[in-house]
Amino acid sequence: MSPPNFSRRPTEDIPPMNAPAPTMSLPPLGRLSAHSTIQIKQAFQNLRSLYFPAKPSPAMFKSSNLSIPKRSIKHSIHDTSVPDSGYASAEGEEEDDEDEVATGDSAGSDTETEDQVLRADPLERAFAIKWITGFITRADDWIAASEKEEEAEERSELLDDATALLSFFTGTSDDHDFALTRMFTFPLGLDVVPQGSSRKLIHVEIHDAPLSNDDHTSVGLQSWGSCILLADRFCRDPTTFSLIPPSQGRSLRILELGAGTGMLSIVAAKILHPFAPEIVATDYHPDVLENLAKNVATNFPTSPTSIMVTALDWEHPKYSAPLAQPFDIILAADVIYHPSHAEWIKPCIENLLSRPLSAEDKGGVFWLIIAVRTSGRHEGTDETVEALFPNVASITSLAGSSTKPQLAVLHCEVIERRASVGRVDESAYKLFKIGWVN
Repeated sequence: MSPPNFSRRPTEDIPPMNAPAPTMSLPPLGRLSAHSTIQIKQAFQNLRSLYFPAKPSPAMFKSSNLSIPKRSIKHSIHDTSVPDSGYASAEGEEEDDEDEVATGDSAGSDTETEDQVLRADPLERAFAIKWITGFITRADDWIAASEKEEEAEERSELLDDATALLSFFTGTSDDHDFALTRMFTFPLGLDVVPQGSSRKLIHVEIHDAPLSNDDHTSVGLQSWGSCILLADRFCRDPTTFSLIPPSQGRSLRILELGAGTGMLSIVAAKILHPFAPEIVATDYHPDVLENLAKNVATNFPTSPTSIMVTALDWEHPKYSAPLAQPFDIILAADVIYHPSHAEWIKPCIENLLSRPLSAEDKGGVFWLIIAVRTSGRHEGTDETVEALFPNVASITSLAGSSTKPQLAVLHCEVIERRASVGRVDESAYKLFKIGWVN
């Protein structure tokens, strides 16, 4: 799970005419406080209409000399030549073998032609990006000037729109209209590479499906920056994350919450190969689960996979198989963007994370990475984790007050945002190691 995309609002209220040029229509930011919510909202609608128009229905298509090639991008965690906004883009899932999909516009579409010319103007585009950036830096005062709570909430949503829209401008151009297959390559830590082995890289193929414009719970259809960074950490140092075969000879049980595209589950399975851990990748949205299953099948086409895909509703969890037994490791990447999410997740962890069986046994570990957002509606969501899971120091200082194990933050690391990975509103990431403390 992750923040909603900027295009979640209906576009029916956008007038069916060519969008005005940004240099002629965007309100001056020097007088932002004088502009109403409706004026700023209309400005963003104009930008969306111009640069990221809604896809027309198939009935509107006619022949044209325009064509859009299918895309399949190889993406290395180190490769900055392909910017990644944290949103994935889209790639058509056509069944035929043609390399191009013909598109068209309706007859006499002078408006569309004008928009295409304006859309291709680099000066107008640069002005739009500069305006959005300036709006983001000034938005806090504009929101604070709201006369009513409802207006402040609406203005906060517009700030969310601005950061998301800027991500598309600075990311993979207009790829967002198509589903995209991305190839990731992660270096494998030397401590887990057998001597003489050529297996020094982990290759992962992820299909990111288009986000739903009217269902914010489908955000798991795409891979977000936090899961990419954590997957890279897994590969570089599997031992730290306990991604090694257990000494008891039994299968390692791993659970991923809010698995989305399945990046973490797939990487864990590849690291532990040829051992067969029991991995359960969970999510809530049916479309996300369908795409998740496809990604698992794609990455293990010739051999049986140890990854099982199943639904899990954190608010109303059902602990039947394959969730009937505890897990040694639980993974989650950017799954909290509302205070309720942390409140729902904690009981799930208490029920699903293996508890210590003896004084020497530390029990299972929960690895959680979450983006730090310093603006917008999701500002401070990382703090909800620290509020619900106390630091280990605060518990050990009360030693002897309770004999019942409780969950605590054993370690927290702040990870800087990496170029080409993540959204522009993500200033950093917090990686939590959470476990049982007596």
